Amino acid sequence: MSYTKFVAAIARANSGNVNKIRISPGRCRSTLASTKKQEEKEQQMDGCPVVEAEPVELISQTKNITNTKLSKIHIDFDNTQEAYRSKGNIELLRSLLVFKLCTIDVLVEKNKELMDLSKKLFGQWMFEKMMKMTFYGQFVAGEDHNSIKPLIHKNQAFGVGAVLDYSVEEDLTQEEAEKKEMDSCVSEAEKESPGADHREKKYKAHRQFGDRRGGVTSARTYFYADESKCDTQMETFINCIKASGGASADGFSAIKMTALGRPQFLLQFSEVLVKWRQFFNYLAAQQGKSEMMVLEQKLELEQLKESLTKMGVGAKDDIENWFTGEKLGLSGTIDLLDWNSLINDTTKISSLLMVPNLETRQLEPLLNKFTAEEEKQMKRMLQRVDVLAKHAMENGVRLMVDAEQTYFQPAISRLTLEMQRIFNREKPIIFNTYQCYLKEAYDNVTMDIELSRREGWYFGAKLVRGAYMYQERDRAKEIGYEDPINPDYEATNRMYHKCLEYVLEEIEHRRKANIMVASHNEDTVKFTLEKMNEMGLSPTENKVYFGQLLGMCDQISFPLGQAGFPVYKYVPYGPVNEVIPYLSRRAQENRGFMKGSQRERSLLWTELKRRMLAGQIFYKPVY
Repeated sequence: MSYTKFVAAIARANSGNVNKIRISPGRCRSTLASTKKQEEKEQQMDGCPVVEAEPVELISQTKNITNTKLSKIHIDFDNTQEAYRSKGNIELLRSLLVFKLCTIDVLVEKNKELMDLSKKLFGQWMFEKMMKMTFYGQFVAGEDHNSIKPLIHKNQAFGVGAVLDYSVEEDLTQEEAEKKEMDSCVSEAEKESPGADHREKKYKAHRQFGDRRGGVTSARTYFYADESKCDTQMETFINCIKASGGASADGFSAIKMTALGRPQFLLQFSEVLVKWRQFFNYLAAQQGKSEMMVLEQKLELEQLKESLTKMGVGAKDDIENWFTGEKLGLSGTIDLLDWNSLINDTTKISSLLMVPNLETRQLEPLLNKFTAEEEKQMKRMLQRVDVLAKHAMENGVRLMVDAEQTYFQPAISRLTLEMQRIFNREKPIIFNTYQCYLKEAYDNVTMDIELSRREGWYFGAKLVRGAYMYQERDRAKEIGYEDPINPDYEATNRMYHKCLEYVLEEIEHRRKANIMVASHNEDTVKFTLEKMNEMGLSPTENKVYFGQLLGMCDQISFPLGQAGFPVYKYVPYGPVNEVIPYLSRRAQENRGFMKGSQRERSLLWTELKRRMLAGQIFYKPVY
């Protein structure tokens, strides 16, 4: 089902038959993948990449192989003069101070209390001044669209672009966050009859994990208040998109789905997608194909029809129409992408939430009933997503949809794919995010790329290691479902590189994929550069981007940018008081980051000493 039909269908909102699946001419496919063991999370800095120079063939963006020779690109991340050309001495000293403070456990653990105390002791004006001289100045670009422009323009002069990210969050207590989460994730039907519906534990709200900020180091968190608040947050994203479009010709903007609607829908839709995937696995096992790789599982169509008829999932004629109506199984087989297209729009969005019950052998609604208001809330979330995608297209901005917790992610990825199918026809506008600490990351990447091949649109991805590892592990253990995270950091590294190499090969062969390597790990950057050199991928093609957070790993970002690679800083902004939760997490994240490696501080000291010896005491960047 197409994204536009998806939104249009729910707008009609008259009653539908919940006992049947209705098939429309379009298709809708998910990114759910098997839980095959693949390869965790954390940020770590290791060795320094240097790529040797020798000629390779350069392949142009038009897929024609030219006779032009391209020397392998050499990036020296030890060259502090190049790495910190954009920084004045005061900025280097600030970085050293902030990074040092981040290694002091008591300051990090009590950072929130200390900031509150500082505000009381010094007053608001002096507190803001102190923050701008330290943590805020290091990690946040400014308070609003206008105040961030000087930093963005300076970075652009040194080859580094921006992914704008409005980082304001509510400063809620744990109790307030838990209450909001439970109110927004539990349906009216569940409140009236707890336990009456056969919901999976993973996709139900649990109060002990209601505060989704716990165990999260990087990602900002939104809690649902009401529809008006979601509209306000959508307007904030729109302003961010417009600011990004006005700041540069090739900017990015980041959004989060949980900011755009009641998360109840994401939980429920995710569960539907997972259960349909489990049903496919069950049918594949019946045909002796459960051990195959995910895209190699091709079910024999006639045998599949017979199985579905015997199970009573539908009448024989109905089942026949499911496949012929979608023009599926023309080759005599059905794979997972074909199967996913059977989850289609009916006249009401609540009718999307139909699941196969293997015990009763019937299609049943996930919940016994939906209120009219719940129906409207689901519809509005999809409409907001559609509005943002259109604004991104109009402003020439690429939209990055952030990844979130695994109990929300199937629905988030599905909605993102629907946007990609519409808006990525001529160039990559919508980017999905893949968390490589997940066991299923590689399956998700390969399935989505295969879908883009079949339908002819541009695949856009951001690869990250992941931000929710500790929370995800604790929740799985406590509630009682399989841990979705890879067993260790090395397994996540392997998974990251495996997914990255697959996307790079897709770029090499089709030139219709784009990827952002969002990593602070120099080894990962080195791996990417080596693969690009082997494949003859030129940085000027703008197919492979690099991304790091503002205020971190400048020794990676700026040498890449000055060498001609598309590289971007995630640029948070917002009023001082309202980005305190973000700054608090930056301190938490940098504690482990800076303790694990002294490299960045060592490079900063090296550059300061070099400037002192060269008489550059009052060095200021020229651009």
